[in-house]
Amino acid sequence: MSLSLRRRDAPVPPAMARAPMPPVLQRIYANRGVQHPDELNLALNQLAPPQHLRGIQEAAALLADAIEGDARVVIVGDYDADGATSSALAVSVLRQMGLKEVSHLVPNRFEFGYGLSPEIVVLAAERQPDLIVTVDNGIASHSGVLTAQGLGISVLITDHHLPGAELPAADVIVNPNQPGCQFPSKSLAGVGVMFYVLTALRAELRNRGWFAQTGIEPPNLGDALDLVALGTIADVVPLDRNNRILVAAGLARIRAGRARPGIEALLEVAGCDTSQISSADLGFRLGPRLNAAGRLDDISVGIECLLATSSREARPLAQRLHDYNRERRDIEAQMQEDALAQLSALEPGDVEASFGLALYDAGFHQGVVGILAARLRERYHRPTIVFADSGDGQLKGSGRSIPGVHIRDVLDRVATQHPGLVSKFGGHAMAAGLSIAYSDLTAFSHAFDRAVAEALRHVPPEAVIDTDGQLSAADMHLEMAEALRQGGPWGQQFPEPVFDGRFQLQQQRLVKEQHLKMTVASGGVVFDAIAFNVDTTLWPNESVTEVDFVYRLDINDYRGERRLQLLVEALSPAA
Repeated sequence: MSLSLRRRDAPVPPAMARAPMPPVLQRIYANRGVQHPDELNLALNQLAPPQHLRGIQEAAALLADAIEGDARVVIVGDYDADGATSSALAVSVLRQMGLKEVSHLVPNRFEFGYGLSPEIVVLAAERQPDLIVTVDNGIASHSGVLTAQGLGISVLITDHHLPGAELPAADVIVNPNQPGCQFPSKSLAGVGVMFYVLTALRAELRNRGWFAQTGIEPPNLGDALDLVALGTIADVVPLDRNNRILVAAGLARIRAGRARPGIEALLEVAGCDTSQISSADLGFRLGPRLNAAGRLDDISVGIECLLATSSREARPLAQRLHDYNRERRDIEAQMQEDALAQLSALEPGDVEASFGLALYDAGFHQGVVGILAARLRERYHRPTIVFADSGDGQLKGSGRSIPGVHIRDVLDRVATQHPGLVSKFGGHAMAAGLSIAYSDLTAFSHAFDRAVAEALRHVPPEAVIDTDGQLSAADMHLEMAEALRQGGPWGQQFPEPVFDGRFQLQQQRLVKEQHLKMTVASGGVVFDAIAFNVDTTLWPNESVTEVDFVYRLDINDYRGERRLQLLVEALSPAA
């Protein structure tokens, strides 16, 4: 099967053409919308100022009052990596600022579900808090806020998710996506929102003379940027310039050996070279280990790991997260096998004729359905929702989408056209969660498929791989690979550079029974290449002498020797 490619081909702006960098990088940045070299300045003084965030001054005053008044504060987070980093950030910095009684609480997804529900408020109330602060949730928690206020507890919501038609009646809301907020970066992760709130709080406490009066050293918030980088990348929010500044600073801190003990321990169990850490490592190696705790048990293990003050304290917690991740992978593999069997049992052409997929199996694990949805989305290139039992005749689903289909808007369309079909829903453009009745599964599946079809104007989705075009053999060298690695941080909507090209296939063999190790040539130059997790029914194939690749320039650092290799993301025999 040939690869369906779409080459990014934006014109290089004059200012970028004059910039002292390789033409390959000029082209790559132009393809990502960079118009001027100044946009590549990722110094912290280039961050958007906090005062543009609606509600941030009121939030700072509320928290300052809590600190001065020795109030009890409970941080209510979410059970993913963004929620864990947000919670750890809030607890650690508030303690540094002098708040004595601050604790964290995250709803167990199997008992309470997402967000500041009335049930989680009742649980928090056992700690007799004066103030509840949400991180990475709360913008849809109308009943939870009312429950808290009925118990005499103030509520500060910090969130980044898209709000509904009405906002909760919280004391203060900080969310760049709330109506009337002029903050230029709408893509902050939950941990980014909390970072800004703490920045404003530090300024408020300085203005009140708090640090001078108490002798407390104002915290250096740069120390917290390792958390901000991890949460931002793991939540797959768009890497606009503001987020790239935050991530770049956090990565620099980690590479310099100045990460907190919990992150260092996670890097250790993940087998990462700290000095060479990249945004991809945060997203694909650290993030899943944090998320695994929330998927299978309790994300509090992850929060405590991030709050650890010594390596001795952090290492056993990081190992527990590592073990959770291995268990999660085993569960995911079985679920994927069951899902593929379910889809293969359909009538021929049914999957191809559909616009959106919705699957359920009684054996699906509620904490892993989101990952399975992402895997199926990648395989079939269709918006996909996977459901699991949540008890009492209810199903909880997690959805993942494709470019061009805003899945939260699709769910809103389904809920509007079919009142009562969806119990509740929320999320982003590319990911969402929802609940439905088991008895409504078939009706929902049809309604979801129709809503996706309308979003796509009834044009069937086709998987297309975006690349940065071809590279000449002269540009394929170790120094270029290093320049690309340092040219990020790369991530959502600022993707890592990938290229396409045709190569002569000289050698091929399987390693570890699933990875294809190759030697290829182009322009008379020979390269090492590897493709992970290939279809072993197709590869190796000794009859193939030419291959088409979509690949990244990678550095293979083995026993101290650094060599260029092509990391192949897609391959097919040359047509």
